[in-house]
Amino acid sequence: MKILDKYIAKNFLIGYAIAFCVLLGLRIMIDLFVNLDEFTEHMDMGTFAVIKNISSFYCLNGLVYFRDFAGMITVVAASFSLGKMIRSNELVAIIASGISLKRVIAPIIMLSLILTGLLVIDQEFLIPPFADKLVRSQDDLPGEETYDVWFLSDNNGSLICSERFNVKTSTLEKPTIIVRTRKAQSAIWNVTGKISADKAIYDYKENRWDLIGGKLTEKDSVKQSQPITFYASDITPKDIPVRRSARNKTLLSSRQLSALAQQGTKIKDRAELYSQKHFRITDPFINLVMLMVSLPILVRRDPKTMKSAIMISFAATTACFITTFICKMMATEQVFGMVSPQFWAWLPLFIFTPIAFLELDAMKT
Repeated sequence: MKILDKYIAKNFLIGYAIAFCVLLGLRIMIDLFVNLDEFTEHMDMGTFAVIKNISSFYCLNGLVYFRDFAGMITVVAASFSLGKMIRSNELVAIIASGISLKRVIAPIIMLSLILTGLLVIDQEFLIPPFADKLVRSQDDLPGEETYDVWFLSDNNGSLICSERFNVKTSTLEKPTIIVRTRKAQSAIWNVTGKISADKAIYDYKENRWDLIGGKLTEKDSVKQSQPITFYASDITPKDIPVRRSARNKTLLSSRQLSALAQQGTKIKDRAELYSQKHFRITDPFINLVMLMVSLPILVRRDPKTMKSAIMISFAATTACFITTFICKMMATEQVFGMVSPQFWAWLPLFIFTPIAFLELDAMKT
């Protein structure tokens, strides 16, 4: 690596570290300011316990914040490093030495590719193991959460309901399980019975729910309810906090999303799952395109035009960000009588990738 590459890479990494701390710190401070009263509901446990709860909450949620701000952090870091070089007239000296400005931004693009790998690792390998903890609200203590569960579908096609699920004891209070079956190659589920119990406690050794006072009532059966001692399901205590709400599917890995899509859920739910899968692929590329859209605008020889260049760069980046956000909303909606999550996931790339290459080609070197 040449001395110039090392210098540019050093400036970019310093800018990345600063942008990372500033953007994530700002996100945490705003959330803490809004929800501080939720954390202080447990002041009877002591100040140290409250501070520990706040620290653990935001340390875990930092993984999600990084996922959401990864693209913006890269753009801000590039603006910081290039702005510093322009302000000190270093780009003028580089051009005078016969080096192309495209060669100058090459280290930034290469480092951005590597840092995009951190986003993939974060989304696929770091967030999913902590998904059940990331859904915890600010007024809950770790391990003390309780949730209501309504019509949670498992791999058997059955629907699990419970007024209260206790995370600490892995217990469903007064659960009701609607047993369903369907014929092969059919999308229609038929209700065949109902399981009710006083409690359902998960057995980690047998990977099943042990039922206390469990009864199975079959549909159209003249027989009375039959006692049942356990129910086998792929739903575990770790899955319930995540699977109970559709918005929590963003915390699942691509493999988990694929497994859910194969269970034959409703069309809208299946569209959401496919949307999440495709956006997992396109999001890293969209972040890179956002950078490539902004870089040619930022590379200026005149320090006087740097402020306007930064404004134009952030306007272009914001346009890409907003377009992606709108596409994510439209991915699960019917447009022209059809739902096309794949189309909406790839649309931002189709729009902004040509713009990025046109800007790179038109860049004055």
